[in-house]
Amino acid sequence: MASTGIALDDRLSLESRGWTIDPDSGEVKRHALASLANLEPPAAIASVTYVSHGNVLIVAGRDSARARLCAASVASDLHVTLLDAGPARVDDAYAVWGGSVESLAGYLGEFVATFSKLDPGMAARGTHAKFDLVLDFSVPPLFGMHQPPQGYYRAPADAGALEAVLQELREAVGEFEKPRYFAYRESLCAHERSSITGCNACIEVCSTSAIAADGDKVKVDPHLCMGCGACSTVCPSGAMGYQYPRPADRGAQLKSVLSAYRHAGGKDACILFHNGTDGREALQQSASTGEGLPANVIPLETWHVAAIGPDLLLGAIAFGASRVAVLCAGSETPEYVRALEEQMAFAQTVLSALGYAGTHFAVVESPALAAGAANTAVSVPATYMMSNDKRTAIEFAVEHLVRHAPQPQQEIALAPGAAYGEVLVDAKKCTLCLACAGACPASALMDGGDQPMLRFLERNCVQCGLCEKTCPEDAITLNPRLLLTPAVREVRVLNETRPFHCVLCAKPFGTERMVSTMIGRLAGHSMFATEEARRRLQMCADCRVVDMMSNKQEASVLKL
Repeated sequence: MASTGIALDDRLSLESRGWTIDPDSGEVKRHALASLANLEPPAAIASVTYVSHGNVLIVAGRDSARARLCAASVASDLHVTLLDAGPARVDDAYAVWGGSVESLAGYLGEFVATFSKLDPGMAARGTHAKFDLVLDFSVPPLFGMHQPPQGYYRAPADAGALEAVLQELREAVGEFEKPRYFAYRESLCAHERSSITGCNACIEVCSTSAIAADGDKVKVDPHLCMGCGACSTVCPSGAMGYQYPRPADRGAQLKSVLSAYRHAGGKDACILFHNGTDGREALQQSASTGEGLPANVIPLETWHVAAIGPDLLLGAIAFGASRVAVLCAGSETPEYVRALEEQMAFAQTVLSALGYAGTHFAVVESPALAAGAANTAVSVPATYMMSNDKRTAIEFAVEHLVRHAPQPQQEIALAPGAAYGEVLVDAKKCTLCLACAGACPASALMDGGDQPMLRFLERNCVQCGLCEKTCPEDAITLNPRLLLTPAVREVRVLNETRPFHCVLCAKPFGTERMVSTMIGRLAGHSMFATEEARRRLQMCADCRVVDMMSNKQEASVLKL
């Protein structure tokens, strides 16, 4: 380390040198990283505000002694309420409530606790109370998710760590802001239609419980969102988008470093995404111990590595990288790692099918594993600007990779659950009721206007399964694939039939198959026992009413 003249704790210096000790081997990489200074700063994004007045709830659980010491320690700076089974003392500088917490919800400045078994004197106050901060000694903790809300602290067992938490509590008074990490477009959401669930991916992956179902859509509480970006990574339609930074800004960074690296003579570039906490510490440790990153590994710091989705993975390869690694140093939840690996598997399937040899993507636990073996890179790096729309960004990347593919393909088979594919319709079962078209959130399935037909645009299909689940005839199946021909953008007819014309006025009002099916199913019903009643099923709505009113033998509730 002495040969570089860089202090071991100078993290910015290490970062500027690509987290490598050898100044000679890192020269090309330093040119690449320096190119980022030429980029325009990302546009500002909306913020989320918290307001805390320092009203803290300390839940003692079974650790009454430590909880009371903490309450006494912060009582001079905060308004403290201690929930403890023990009695209050005369010299206590804080309130003591007896009882237990039945439920806790909220975030910094807006926690709402519901109590049970309150002391008689406290019960008169009600069973609900609002707090700004919570220190929790409970086992298990009141919030069980991997990343609890801001303003909530699980009391650590270590005395030094607990003192650090108490200091954070003292400082958590006032008005605070954080970025609004996500953007949500309801019109693209494939969550639900008519109480039938299609996609739950964002709800299932969120580790902060910030996303919940809201009818056909989902709702996101920006105060609970911690900016991991996993929701955008797993979203099949692009309804959920990451904003910190936006994909277009990250794409500009990838283009810049890869172009500069290539023009400086670098080869086999590997992009290593890492976070600014334990990921950054792992890189510093690697550089400080004399190993550092290989010369071809270019580190890029991100707020959270879970936000690295297939648009960025395939985009990086299209821009000239031979490999993309994501450093998960331990702070990431298993759900995030699994989501990353699933998206990498999709991207790798595409590259392998196109003849790009090697393993191009990896989740690594150590910086030393980032480089990997040499891979086949694209022969001509792309120059397009990355789109903020996820599917558009993936489409551009795939088109470029197909154009220069060692083994061009017309279609690529994908694993079940992939966000690309076609809808197959059994024409013998389909009655063209068009329930599937009404349920489709992406306008992939469409009616034929004034013609009885079902049309399909594969480019729009996200394989959410709503059409398959909605179909009353069980006539639809999904076929996950990536179609690489111009047909993916062309509307094709999946089923069509002749219209059925009213037997009285000759107006078309349905399809022959639909009317035939209806007559067959209702033939044994008592209301259609007569020939006249069955013939009425072959009439349009207007003529049916006229026929019923003119038929003197028609049963009527007025005669009962």
